[in-house]
Amino acid sequence: MFEGFTKTQITTSGATINLVYGGSGPPVLLLHGYPQTHVMWHRVAPRLVEHFTVVAADLRGYGDSSKPSGGAGHINYSKRSMAQDQAEVMQELGFERFAVVGHDRGARVSHRLALDYPERVQRLAVLDIVPTYHIYTHVDRNLASSYYHWFFLIQPYDLPERLIGADPSYYLHKKMSMWLSIDFIAPEALAEYERCFNNPDMIHASCEDYRAATTIDLLHDEVDRQRKLACPLLVLWGEKGTMHRLYRPLEVWRDYATNVQGHAIPTGHFIAEEAPNETIQSLLAFLT
Repeated sequence: MFEGFTKTQITTSGATINLVYGGSGPPVLLLHGYPQTHVMWHRVAPRLVEHFTVVAADLRGYGDSSKPSGGAGHINYSKRSMAQDQAEVMQELGFERFAVVGHDRGARVSHRLALDYPERVQRLAVLDIVPTYHIYTHVDRNLASSYYHWFFLIQPYDLPERLIGADPSYYLHKKMSMWLSIDFIAPEALAEYERCFNNPDMIHASCEDYRAATTIDLLHDEVDRQRKLACPLLVLWGEKGTMHRLYRPLEVWRDYATNVQGHAIPTGHFIAEEAPNETIQSLLAFLT
């Protein structure tokens, strides 16, 4: 799926990160969402390498990246720790400054990356999210119903791990479809998601990611609440998705960033796989 890309692993101060990279030109880091891996970019990355050096990485805990223990207070899956991985990866690859595109969990890591490394992140694009802090401070029954997994995965070990582990592929399909068709996902991509998600260590690590989001991440976000992103920010959302239905993404993000633009894409949540051409055109217009 990534013909012509180089696959490698880079050891950071807290994890070993699996990634592919290719192309030439200005560097762009692509970060995936839950419950996927870097493979979610397989329809986008080959087009972006015509203009950029593209790095598509597995977040720590996901795919073939390492899966460290959660640590005290889930600190090892704080978005700060996960963002540090990616900053160190880009440094190791020789990229001092770079753009970042993140979807879902990867977008939340990207948000923290831009906050913690403002001198390094030149541009940021987030796909189908509003900030975690905003969501947890504006919870209602519609959010709880649509994003039930946010409240399921944060339950203490090992309740979600044991329940998901009983039939990981069933859970993966139900989570990605939200009881709708997932025919847009390429069979080879779905097989890769299944391979990785059937690893009990990934199931546990992804739970730790969500547990961190409602504990230590909120503490970090509270400290930085009045500090807006300075880099240009592109916000894309699926017009058939939950974020669009529950929030006004541009209005929300303008309270967290100084230079915001964006628009809807005619998809559900999995924008890059459902509408790769529209995603590519939006990213090219922003990144160039």
